Amino acid sequence: MVDAQTEKRAIRERVRASRRARTPEARSEADAAIAAVAATLLQEHGATQVAAYLSLPDEPGTNGILAWAREHGVRVLLPIVRQDGLLDWAEQGDAIGEGAFGLPEPTGEVLPPTVLCDVDLILAPASAIDRRGMRLGWGRGYFDKALGALAQRPPVYAIAFDDEILDVVPDEAHDQPVDGAITPSGRLTF
Repeated sequence: MVDAQTEKRAIRERVRASRRARTPEARSEADAAIAAVAATLLQEHGATQVAAYLSLPDEPGTNGILAWAREHGVRVLLPIVRQDGLLDWAEQGDAIGEGAFGLPEPTGEVLPPTVLCDVDLILAPASAIDRRGMRLGWGRGYFDKALGALAQRPPVYAIAFDDEILDVVPDEAHDQPVDGAITPSGRLTF
C-alpha cells in the first residue's frame, strides 16, 4: 500500500509537469477566466478584505484578481513566509520583494497571522483539490497551518487549473479542507 506522502509527491510531480507544458497563450486565457470567476465570487460575498497570494509563473495566475481587487477598493492581504512555518501578512502594494524559498512577497508593514480573522474570503494556492474539498498544497504546510489556527475562518477557495480537480487527493490529519475551488471553467463549492 502506498502511503499518503508518496501519493502526494506523485500528484505534485504530475501537476508540475502539466503546468510546465502549458503554452503562454493557454496560461493567459486561463488566468483571465480565473480572474473573472474570482471577481464574481468577491462581488457575491460583498468582500471588502481578502487574503490571496502572489502566483508563481507556472501557477494559475492571480495578477488579474489582484488588479481587479485594487480597482474595486478591495483590501488584499498577501502572505509573508516565516522561518517557523507560519505566515505573516502585508497589504498589497506596489513593491514586491523576494522572500523565503525565492517566493514573491509584499514589502509593506508586516501584519500578524491573526489578521486573517478580519478578511471576508481567503484565496489559497493548490496543486490539486478533490471533490470533497481537500486541498493539496506544495508540501510545506503554510496555508494548512494558517487555516487550522483560525477559530472561525472565512470561506476559503483554492485556485487551480481544471485538470487539477481530482476525485480524491490523499489527506493527513494536518490537512485543511477548502470551501470551494476557482478554475478557468468556473467555481466549485464543496
